[in-house]
Amino acid sequence: MFDRDRWDEIWMTISRNKLRSFLTMFGVSWGIFMLIVMLGMGNGLRSGVLGSFEGWATNSCFIWTMRTSMPFEGFQRGRRFNFENSDIDAIRTGVEGVDVVAPRLQLGGWRDANNVSYKGSTGAFNVYGDIPDVIKIQATRILQGRFLNEKDIRDERKVCVIGSKVARMLFKDVDPMGEYLKIKGVYFRVVGVHHPRASAEMGEDKSGDIHIPFSTFQKAFNSINMVHWFSVTGKPGVEVAQIEKEVKLLMAKRHKVHPEDPLAFGSWNMQQMFNMMSMLFIGIGALSWTVGILTLIAGVIGISNIMLVIIKERTKEIGIRRSIGASPASITVQIILEAISLTFIAGYIGLVGGVALLEAIGAIGIESDFFASPEVDLSVALVALTVLLVSGLLAGLFPSRRALRIKAIDALRAE
Repeated sequence: MFDRDRWDEIWMTISRNKLRSFLTMFGVSWGIFMLIVMLGMGNGLRSGVLGSFEGWATNSCFIWTMRTSMPFEGFQRGRRFNFENSDIDAIRTGVEGVDVVAPRLQLGGWRDANNVSYKGSTGAFNVYGDIPDVIKIQATRILQGRFLNEKDIRDERKVCVIGSKVARMLFKDVDPMGEYLKIKGVYFRVVGVHHPRASAEMGEDKSGDIHIPFSTFQKAFNSINMVHWFSVTGKPGVEVAQIEKEVKLLMAKRHKVHPEDPLAFGSWNMQQMFNMMSMLFIGIGALSWTVGILTLIAGVIGISNIMLVIIKERTKEIGIRRSIGASPASITVQIILEAISLTFIAGYIGLVGGVALLEAIGAIGIESDFFASPEVDLSVALVALTVLLVSGLLAGLFPSRRALRIKAIDALRAE
């Protein structure tokens, strides 16, 4: 294997017909290039989409009220109703497997914004009434100060935790800590600045969220004994879908809603969505490997066929070697090394090209809420190189067996 003359001969064989060698190697190079690029782009898509779940409790669900669509116990269809404070403890004690129950209020409703001002600056941001446990469901990084605590809830303090976007737009060069925001005519002291952990927020920019104590929100904005929606997590090993179903049944019973009314409650199952996305990317990864490997196999078959052509061209040379005592093993090794060399050089070029393209995309910064950091792991590169070596071995194995079947006397007579 380390015989210099042998490698000189391999190089001479490859370079003898440069166009044929290039076209043969292109198939393998393109196969490994496609494999690396598809895996890298798949990882970028995975990072972007699953990044939207970062910081969220994936074993959680969110439940809110809507209009009823069925009459029940004297109430007409189309009735509106709200959750109440007493529902908080009812869910905690009445639904088995529940871990965290976080009630929430929002000014203006879903995806509505409110005028928030600081001195001469005004902006439209989402304002939520929360309890401290909400951070266990929707985690965020505290950049300054602190998050809400139990004392804020108990004492109904007029404090708020603002998003980094709020601090950037309203306070500009002023340190927001200790300053007062005005939200619909009510002043709140800033005790913290946060920034969401998730790389994407499913269409929402959570860095513009303002959190105030749940109890304070109820009194300040005329929401006494009202809950807009619940965020609920399950204990380890408990299916959130079952908790979601039981919470709806419990709330239907407490608020005199038909238990089979399909429109009375709205909900979002984070666990179900996360599992669906995870399975989707497992499928994308499997498809990428399948397409890449099949493309690579097509290239390897091309190399194997070219090796058969080369053996036919070198029939007399093989016969001379056999006649002067060359062992079958030496001929086999020679042919296999030629095939491996073709495969490895082509594959390495494709591997480097694929990684270079992914690095270029990353350097340009082509990112969005659903795409980020296209890259491949080192383990993937090592697996690809292993596949190349095995492919090269197989590409040379069959032609070498063909060469060994050539009899020396017949080879010497060949024209």
